[in-house]
Amino acid sequence: MSTPIGGTCASRFDGVREAFATSFAERGEVGAAVCVIVDGEIVVDLHGGWADEARTREWQPDTLVNFYSVGKAIIGLLALQLVDEGVIGLDDPITSLWPEFAAAGKGAATVRHALSHRAGVPAIREPLANDDLWHWERMTDALAATAPWWEPGTRHAYHTNTYGHLIGEIVRRGTGIMPGARLRGLADEIDADLWWGMPGEVQPRCADVIWAAPRPLGEIDLDGLAGDALMVSLSYFNPPGYSSMGVVNSPEWRRAEVPSTNGHGSAQGVARLYAALLEPDRLLSPDLLAEATRAQSVGFCPVLGEEVTFGLGFKPTVARRPFGPNPRSFGHFGTGGAVGFADPDAGVAFGYVMNHVIPRWQSTRNRALIDAVYRAL
Repeated sequence: MSTPIGGTCASRFDGVREAFATSFAERGEVGAAVCVIVDGEIVVDLHGGWADEARTREWQPDTLVNFYSVGKAIIGLLALQLVDEGVIGLDDPITSLWPEFAAAGKGAATVRHALSHRAGVPAIREPLANDDLWHWERMTDALAATAPWWEPGTRHAYHTNTYGHLIGEIVRRGTGIMPGARLRGLADEIDADLWWGMPGEVQPRCADVIWAAPRPLGEIDLDGLAGDALMVSLSYFNPPGYSSMGVVNSPEWRRAEVPSTNGHGSAQGVARLYAALLEPDRLLSPDLLAEATRAQSVGFCPVLGEEVTFGLGFKPTVARRPFGPNPRSFGHFGTGGAVGFADPDAGVAFGYVMNHVIPRWQSTRNRALIDAVYRAL
């Protein structure tokens, strides 16, 4: 069966089209899209493959897909906008907007700590069920009540799933509206197809995620686990579907707001957001963007199992996971290889989304696309 590929690609970037097609032929891609914007102009906007595992639905220009941790930069952006607006400061305590977060000794945790994965709550201690996942306040109340896994500000660990509820509740408290509604306002302004809390009428546009899920929490033996080992297990599987396992293609998951994990969008939507970030003062002030995209915390992360560099919401480019060759690039990868980033030096904004999830963030698929972009410049 031949792979359908559609969209547009400027001739200068034919190498990106070739890399995209090769991923279907040789790298196991099932369905995907890639968009590249250079100096405000869309030069690549390709989609291809299939929106379901049975290969019965072709990927369309408006197909949406779960892009996982690509959403962390987006929820981080919404919080950073509150800093620009003077609603809260980076070094203000979270409790200035969310008093309940002071429980169990977390009162000194700041917005900067939260945005850079230093707030001490990468996992919720209270056992939760997937039904809890569909209720925002149930999740944020459990997070606020959790005793910190370390003194906030003294170390970091990737808040792989709690990040969305942690930063999202700061956004909700600061604006009075849910993160999904705040995102819709931003997305409408920049004409970007990006969602949390997807309504039923939009859900038919979703591609199914194809992923052999690991065992849920109820089937994982937590006996004997303590410290970081317990923290890591709970960070992924409490509630059991917090990382999307077993629920990812359900209407409930798509309708819920889990901003760290269940953002849905198109490659063009992701690229448009990063292109808007390259316009001074459009989404963030230049000084705050520079602060957010520099290294804020560097060191070993027990959740990711490696040395990691965190900015504020965004991840700065690093040698192990580069966003192209230029040192000021910033963005965020997502599980399976989805990625959005901006390169201020080259004027590049990039979005890539896919539905066949493979381990970790960087993959031969996204690497080939990014390398092809820079060869064309």
